[in-house]
Amino acid sequence: MNWDVLIVGAGKIGRMVGVVLESQPEYSVTVADTNEAALAEVAKLGLKTAKVDVTNEDELVAALKDKNAVLSAAPYFLTPAIATGAKKAGTHYFDLTEDVKGTKFVMDLAKDADTAFMPQCGLAPGFVGVAGYHLAKQFDKVEDLSMRVGALPRYPTNALKYNITWSTEGMVNEYCNPCEALVDGKLVEVPPLENLQTFTLNGTDFECFNTSGGLGTLCETLSGHAKNVSYRSIRYPGHRDILKILLQDLKLQERQDLMCEIFNTALPVTKQDTVTVFCTATGTIDGKYEEKSFLNVSTPMEVAGKEWTAIQITTAAGVTAAMDLMRTGKLPSKGFVRQEQINLDEFLDNRFGGMFLGKPLATSAATTKAA
Repeated sequence: MNWDVLIVGAGKIGRMVGVVLESQPEYSVTVADTNEAALAEVAKLGLKTAKVDVTNEDELVAALKDKNAVLSAAPYFLTPAIATGAKKAGTHYFDLTEDVKGTKFVMDLAKDADTAFMPQCGLAPGFVGVAGYHLAKQFDKVEDLSMRVGALPRYPTNALKYNITWSTEGMVNEYCNPCEALVDGKLVEVPPLENLQTFTLNGTDFECFNTSGGLGTLCETLSGHAKNVSYRSIRYPGHRDILKILLQDLKLQERQDLMCEIFNTALPVTKQDTVTVFCTATGTIDGKYEEKSFLNVSTPMEVAGKEWTAIQITTAAGVTAAMDLMRTGKLPSKGFVRQEQINLDEFLDNRFGGMFLGKPLATSAATTKAA
């Protein structure tokens, strides 16, 4: 069965997902936004576009007519409106949000739904939950599951050692909100920017610290099986301390709009990025105390005749693989669907999921148009 998909959001990720799906014969894509300039850039990629105000429910439902699925690649605060429209239209719903409150709204909405609602399909939350659960289920009992993800510039030059690679609003949001974790078997909220750790990979020093939303629903899923489960964002050393000055000492956590403006003004965008996923689990297997890890580093690559950044590749791989697995019957097509319901091997064997490992995506004749 072919799928007709509406992507809400004509930004970096929405464009990438559109090109990837449109390059395959089983998918037809329309990208929706209110920003006419952004839609004009999408049209240059050969994708269909539509000007849609998703805060107008009737307008959104009309745009979803005859669509099999909708992907929200819009800011996190639009999640409730888009998910509600999807339910009213009878359309499968996917999103990329890291926002905990928005995901709980989607979870409640999905309880009596006739279609599937699968939020948090990007990188973190998203793929990191798939990888983390893959490790956890190999243990009879998990002592610690530590999940770390970083989307970073390859050549940092400023004091923050950071460049804009994805949504500034999403990044600031996860720096400011409480973080879910399992601690001594109990689901708790821990403060962002705390639990600082340092480590070295391939001769490069990194730090990581609590940020919000990266675990998705994994804590709930592993309750009773794992003692401690945590998520941290990876950055170069010194980044966290500067954030604490800005957000806590200067109280910019109370002015997230201003913090976003400062970042967007002062930090350059880079296409030379890297994405690291580093998960470690310890626990007992057949009575022995063991440790297992998963490590993957993604870099920019060419897809459908165009060069894309590592964060675009990994985020697009997460949601397109989830869609494809659902379309082919490997995921439930009704109710709330968790990321950890995806089998890691099936994900990486999928044509879209394989992009995570740097595998080239074979494209159809439509690619020439989409590129």
